[in-house]
Amino acid sequence: MAIPVKINVFEGPLDLLLHLIDKNKIDIYDIPIVEITDQYMEYIHSMEKEDLGIMSEFLVMAATLLDIKCRMLLPKEVNEEGEEEDPREELVQKLLEYKMYKYMSYELKDKMDGAVGVFYKQPTIPAEVMKYREPVDPRELLAGLTLEKLHSIYQSILKKQEDKIDPIRSRFGTIEKEEVSLSEKMLEMKEYAGDHRKFSFRQLLVGQKSRVQLIVTFLSILELMKMGYIHVEQDALFDDILVEVVREPQEWTHLTEFADE
Repeated sequence: MAIPVKINVFEGPLDLLLHLIDKNKIDIYDIPIVEITDQYMEYIHSMEKEDLGIMSEFLVMAATLLDIKCRMLLPKEVNEEGEEEDPREELVQKLLEYKMYKYMSYELKDKMDGAVGVFYKQPTIPAEVMKYREPVDPRELLAGLTLEKLHSIYQSILKKQEDKIDPIRSRFGTIEKEEVSLSEKMLEMKEYAGDHRKFSFRQLLVGQKSRVQLIVTFLSILELMKMGYIHVEQDALFDDILVEVVREPQEWTHLTEFADE
């Protein structure tokens, strides 16, 4: 016959189960599931007028207890290792975890209650005393330090720095925008042509500082050729290209107009 339980409030179904186990002095590792289920169900019936949100948690546990009760009546199942499985094992683990956290909450509450009546006095030590630090003896710091240990420390620091370097991104360069206009390059070519009546195209490119400079220089040569200011020639395939000025640089009067276009 089930023992009547008259408890007003429990924090949850596991809290109720722990109460029943403690009340009946039951070994948590060997729960008489039939007896506990009957007592649990009797408490559930006394909660019929409670909030459904609260009741749902207790009903889920009731279903779990009934399932375990049914499985206890059936032949025991055997796992892959040939050992008999206990249907109560999962429930026992949950109860043990809940019991541990519950007792931990008690400990924290006791500490909090104990700290309520504790008051701390503000320090009255002079600022000069607070700033005082006991002098350090370098000989004590360097005691036992050898060159081998120093080398080991140095190598470990280098290794940590190498680990922080991204092997791919560390090779990325910086892209800088270089403003080189065709008109400016053509005006530069005009000054260059005033000093060099005939010059090597290859030597002209060697003096450029960047890839963009090379491209713009090549384009300016093509434009000057089209405008009839210079003439280029090449004796044989892959030979150097020679640039010859055919009109005096003073007559190169349309470069500014070309720039505006």
